[in-house]
Amino acid sequence: MAHNIFYNEHSGEHSFFSVKEKAWHGLGQIVEDYPTSAEAIRFAGLDYRVEKRPLFTNTLPNDLTVMEESISFPKTDVPGFFATVRNDNNAVLGVVGKDYEVVQNADAFQFFDAIVGGGNGIKYETAGALGKGERIFITAKLPEYIRVGKQDLIEQYLFLTTSHDGFGSITAAFTPIRIVCNNTLNAAMRNQSNGIKIRHTASANDRLKQAHTLMGISAGQGGQLQELFNYWTKVRITDAQVKKLIQIAMAPNKEVISNLELGLSDKLSTTYTNIVDDAYDYAMGNATQQMETTAGTLFGAYNAVTGYYQNVRNFKDGDAKFKSIMDGTAKQRAQVAFNLCNDFAKKGADALNFHN
Repeated sequence: MAHNIFYNEHSGEHSFFSVKEKAWHGLGQIVEDYPTSAEAIRFAGLDYRVEKRPLFTNTLPNDLTVMEESISFPKTDVPGFFATVRNDNNAVLGVVGKDYEVVQNADAFQFFDAIVGGGNGIKYETAGALGKGERIFITAKLPEYIRVGKQDLIEQYLFLTTSHDGFGSITAAFTPIRIVCNNTLNAAMRNQSNGIKIRHTASANDRLKQAHTLMGISAGQGGQLQELFNYWTKVRITDAQVKKLIQIAMAPNKEVISNLELGLSDKLSTTYTNIVDDAYDYAMGNATQQMETTAGTLFGAYNAVTGYYQNVRNFKDGDAKFKSIMDGTAKQRAQVAFNLCNDFAKKGADALNFHN
């Protein structure tokens, strides 16, 4: 089973670190205490930067028949393409286009630090570089999180992987797998949950800084939201009420609300009714909605709306999904659903009056 961990010939070390638990391949550094992000970067041999450098090719005469070492040929630019290169050893990691944005290894660690406001609360478990350093991975545990019911997210790992070769997006997600090599990274990618993908475009770094809020793990949400969600898991709601809550939350305007109130289903657009049906099917049929904390509960009803945009809705691409959930339609619908659930917890079915 190949580990594919990068071996640095200059330092004589493999680019990998692990806390306490020795990895099966026995490579890299094993440390006893959880490191800071700065220490983890150094332990894992990720303290290099990646640069985009222009590509060139030699221009050869058409009638050249004999190659001589002494002949010097002019260079021609390869327009629109660049090589991604490690600045410490000049290893070429890949070929990318002009719109490709490099996300430095240090920026990947900042994603974790942002969750706790730059403090030392993140527990870095493993990190490393694969191949020639074109792909890196980081796994960590969170110091705090929103615990709902018996779910214990701290027993899962939060991982981030990114590449410098032009293949693949920046990916951050929860996984039950402790990543130590290429094989476990692939397994984690298959078993990820509550994840996000960010393309290497000009806005990649800004979006990475906001990614933890999209994943619902902002430390700023804290205890109040945890307490509220746990209370919602104890509030019962019928299937019919879930459907009505979804109808109101997904309504694009007041005209739709009026048509719902009057029972004018023929006035509702096919797009809208399909969205409602898909969200309701998710609420009734998805495995995550059959748990003790979600089945027949107000928390499950709220998840029906947020889960639809996270797991059901088809977006043009990852960027479109990100924009919608961070500051677009998905965010607006989730806020309406949150307000409806909050009212339902206080007033019951009266909260679902169409013109409440």
